[in-house]
This record gives sequence, structure tokens and C-alpha cells, in this order.
Amino acid sequence: MYQLSHTGKYPKTALNLRVRQITYQGIGINAYEFVREDGGELEEFTAGAHVDLYFRDGRVRQYSLCNDPAERRRYLIAVLRDDNGRGGSIAIHERVHTQRLVAVGHPRNNFPLIEGAPHQILLAGGIGITPLKAMVHRLERIGADYTLHYCAKSSAHAAFQEELAPLAAKGRVIMHFDGGNPAKGLDIAALLRRYEPGWQLYYCGPPGFMEACTRACTNWPAEAVHFEYFVGAPVLPAEGVPHDIGSDALALGFQIKIASTGTVLTVPNDKSIAQVLGEHGIEVPTSCQSGLCGTCKVRYLAGDVEHRDYLLSAEARTQFLTTCVSRSKGATLVLDL
Repeated sequence: MYQLSHTGKYPKTALNLRVRQITYQGIGINAYEFVREDGGELEEFTAGAHVDLYFRDGRVRQYSLCNDPAERRRYLIAVLRDDNGRGGSIAIHERVHTQRLVAVGHPRNNFPLIEGAPHQILLAGGIGITPLKAMVHRLERIGADYTLHYCAKSSAHAAFQEELAPLAAKGRVIMHFDGGNPAKGLDIAALLRRYEPGWQLYYCGPPGFMEACTRACTNWPAEAVHFEYFVGAPVLPAEGVPHDIGSDALALGFQIKIASTGTVLTVPNDKSIAQVLGEHGIEVPTSCQSGLCGTCKVRYLAGDVEHRDYLLSAEARTQFLTTCVSRSKGATLVLDL
């Protein structure tokens, strides 16, 4: 059973924040407001940022901050209960109550808003509204031109409708309810068929939604497209390795060489680079374990990397890999450790 920490296993730099308020936002969705115990100001964050929530068993989950970045005395997240997930959302829904102290990480942003664009298109699928809502607050504050398309199963499944209603009345926010059939919702392909120089696109949502957005924006330049996954794909064996390999075959894998010492370690197909490093006393910070946050990235000096993260740019991938999900296409990777 997961329990959120207020003591125990979490970084010494984590913030002990009080849960001041919990609000129901839609079917299975609660919003949680965190404040300092002394009521003081919190660390500044930018639109698209997230924080880590630490659990007593050492696991960490990331949640996007969805309030106005100009607010300095609270952090707001929204959590969709997922009974088929990894347990974090259930623990939050069942165990986090008002007045409780929770260990919260400092804000980090892997999904920043590019300001100054002539037009911004934001696409939210379900709980993917959370980082985009913070972007909307910022875009409103600076008077930018944007449109948010919010896709959900029904009105009852859409969060923050009361806050977004005035913007919907102005045409800034457009709601799309498909009744559970995406074919009856927003035509993403038609929407993204048009691109104008300087436009910027942001999208976040469940896997099927993300796939639809990715397919639809192939005509957009890479520098104009920004996205954030909130669920990583399962970590599978390296390409070409059958999923039904026997226990003996699990010893197969690839090797990593530590540049500073020359130590060579084997990474079997059932373990990550981060796990193997940790087993040999080489600690690399980890967080999401899904290639979503970049906490565990390290520089590599040689080798052919099979990148499985959802974060690093094409340029960054020429120098860095994420030790939680990256694999090797060849026999050896040399790490700058």
C-alpha cells in the first residue's frame, strides 16, 4: 500500500507542504492545494512545470502544477484516480486529506511555454488539461493569442470547468465531449492541417490522444511542436529480443563502461541501466522511471543508444541518455561517469 511521506524516504531538499484544500473537479478527479505551514511564499514556477510527490516506500510521482504561475502562496495539482495504474493516484485519493503534511519536490519544467508566438494552439485530453491550464493563465496574463481545445468523455469528466467558463464564453476555450468515442470528438487532423509561420502547438493527454496529435502535426516544424506524456510506455526488452525469452536468456543484454574507472557492467534485459548502476554503488538520481522527467539523464561518450524517453530533443540525444529506460543497440555504451 502506498503512503505519501511526511517523514522518511525523500530528499532533504523536499518541501513539507500542508494540504489546505481538496476540491472535486469531475468524475474521479480531485484538485489538491498545497501551502507552506507559515503561509509564506513558495518557489516561483513557470507554466508547464511539475512537482514530485514522494511516497514512504521511496517511489515518486510527478504532477503538473495547474494554477496561475503568478500565484506565490500555493501549488495546485489535479489527480485522476486510476484503478489500473501504478497505485500513486489511488493513494492520493484515499490517504491525502486536508491539513496533512506532504513531501513535495521543487518545481521543474520539461514542458515550457514559448512566449511571443503569433498564435498558440493547446490540445488537452482528459487530465492532460493540468499543464495547459497553467499555460492558459499565463497567456491570459500577457495578452497572447491562443485557443485551448479541451477533449473529454463528457462534461462530468472535465475538470476546472467553472474557471474555464469565462474563457469558453470568449471563444478562447473550446470543449469537445465525445461520449467515449474519439471519432465523435475533435477532428484533430483537420485542426492541425493548417500551420502558419511562428505558431506553436502544445498537447498533453492519454496515449491514444497523444498518438492522434502526433500523427496530425507531421506537417508542423519540430521546433513548433511541444508535448508532455503523463504515462510512459512499459519498459520492454531491447529491440529484437522476444518478449517470451526464457530465464536463461535474461542474462543477455548489453554492457556499460564507466569512463572514469574503466569498470564494465552488464545490463540484462530485465533491468535498467539505473538499476545496474545502483547495484554497483553508482547512484544516479531517478524519479519517474518512465523516461518522462529527465532526472536520471547522463552523458554518454560512445555507443549506439536506443532512446525510449519522451523528453530529450534530437540534439540532446546525441549527448545524453535516460538511464531509466534507454537501451543499447550495440554491445557497449560508454557513460561519462
